[in-house]
Amino acid sequence: MLNTQNFDAPQNALENKVILVTGAGDGIGREAALTFAKHGATVILLGRTTKKLETVYDEIIAQGGPEPAIIPLDMKGATENHYRDMAATIIDQFGKLDGLLHNASILGVLSPFAHIDLPTWNDIMQVNVTAQFMMTKALLPALLAAPNGSIVFTSSGVGRTGRAHWGPYAVSKFATEGMAQILADEYENSTLRVNVINPGATRTAMRSRAYPAEDVTKLKTPADLMPTYLYFMADDSIGTTGESVDAQTR
Repeated sequence: MLNTQNFDAPQNALENKVILVTGAGDGIGREAALTFAKHGATVILLGRTTKKLETVYDEIIAQGGPEPAIIPLDMKGATENHYRDMAATIIDQFGKLDGLLHNASILGVLSPFAHIDLPTWNDIMQVNVTAQFMMTKALLPALLAAPNGSIVFTSSGVGRTGRAHWGPYAVSKFATEGMAQILADEYENSTLRVNVINPGATRTAMRSRAYPAEDVTKLKTPADLMPTYLYFMADDSIGTTGESVDAQTR
């Protein structure tokens, strides 16, 4: 398996790149947005909560990064038209999209399979799978307009080996892995590369909901994972496609 955990990105690794990060208001998405901006990228911050996005915007400006853009969007209710309009705006403002980090997802409730209710199943599939399909499809022209576009999906250990009680979340991550493989195969001979990152056990709000009794001081922080995220957005990963990698050693 490709090891990206020790990638040392130069300060200008993402200069002149435009990168969209979903779930950019907190956790790994926030850290990725700050890190990409620190390395020169113009970051498009997408998330549900405008106030959180504005805070990340302010942090990027304060650290001297390029002025980011903000797209408040609830992926649970967004339609194909929302994503088409978003793609048209990105093309109009930037002319291209160099990177797309699919970071946003929802966990739902961990429960036995027999207890999963349909509304919960549908919500998780909508945000974790269907919204990512609609967004990626709409953004393909912008990604292909870039010299070397990169799509990064976010998976999980339970998206590779199913585990009891992880139900729809695990199924959604299996779907994520499959969607990435299909896209990577379809665009293998193009300028677009498609890869998957499994962040692993990380100090985030989602992790604390899944493991409320866990000692968080033993977990990696989002900042610890950034070498892998930088690798897949930087030109160093040109030619690397169809990979599913771990952002930390187990």
